[in-house]
Amino acid sequence: MSTDTFTRDWQDWKTQRERDLADPLGWLALVSLDWLEDKPRAYEGLPGLWWQDADAAYLDPRGADLSHDGERITGVRRFELVNSGATTRVVAGDIEIEVARRGGYLIRTHDPKAPVLNAFRGVPAYEPDESWVLSGTFEPFDEPRPTTVGAVVEGLSHVYVSPGIVRFEHDGAEHTLTAFNGKKDGLLILFTDATSGVTTYAANRSLAVPEPAEDGSVVLDFTRATNLPCAFTDFATCPLPPAGNDLPFAVEAGEKLPYERSN
Repeated sequence: MSTDTFTRDWQDWKTQRERDLADPLGWLALVSLDWLEDKPRAYEGLPGLWWQDADAAYLDPRGADLSHDGERITGVRRFELVNSGATTRVVAGDIEIEVARRGGYLIRTHDPKAPVLNAFRGVPAYEPDESWVLSGTFEPFDEPRPTTVGAVVEGLSHVYVSPGIVRFEHDGAEHTLTAFNGKKDGLLILFTDATSGVTTYAANRSLAVPEPAEDGSVVLDFTRATNLPCAFTDFATCPLPPAGNDLPFAVEAGEKLPYERSN
């Protein structure tokens, strides 16, 4: 691939990435996070009463005009979710209330008038450099391994499934990274490196890796390393990288600290 083509493809990727971040009901639209309790209660600025038990979260609309999956909520609605898994949303006028299970249940409000969203002006990044596109090898475990990692929220942990490790070389030294299953396909790697807390977000960055080839070969394009939502908002519960995913060199590629966090 020519340098011009590589740069153009990267710029197209970056433009789409920033367009996704600017979603009026996306991560940058978060304005609150509340942990549910075992007794029904109201939360500031939100309609209805909310609570949880050991298995599920509950919402009593109390006459408010709310909907879920396109259907108006007229009575108590139960939400049973997988821990550290997919979330669901309740629509309340212009806002959406996200229900998630992260140990216990929590609710987060997405508001298109959120200050972080309205102040968003893109994500600073290192200039694209094709030397940061590295070849590696995926080595699957005999059986996928549940892997517990910490979170940016103190006392919280996440459990993800790791199908194996990725092995690669940089500057003549070999490195390994624990990989998780990607959201749709391929692999997802959470990592830190010598830039973390300096020019990039301290807690982590993520790297999507396309599906390994039949021989296990993979491509690690660090120019597309991205920030997790917690780099932009205080209302995220992002996972930390698993043990061993702290690279001892500076990955001067991919996204840097968001503007509002680096000022």
